[in-house]
Amino acid sequence: MEASELRKKSVVELKKELENSCKAFLSHRLQISVQQSSDTAKLKELRRGIARIRTIISEQSVGNSSKKSS
Repeated sequence: MEASELRKKSVVELKKELENSCKAFLSHRLQISVQQSSDTAKLKELRRGIARIRTIISEQSVGNSSKKSS
């Protein structure tokens, strides 16, 4: 998912998306370990997606805290 699409979502929606992405990552890692899949590039995509979601969550939380202090 693109960062611009993620920025439109609320923190609650982002946390659900993060949970789903983490589950997908672990599931795909398990499939690779039992040799059901050989698409290791997908792991990289999933890992980057997880990092992207975490970054946007932290950006939004910093943005919300700076708005409250103003």
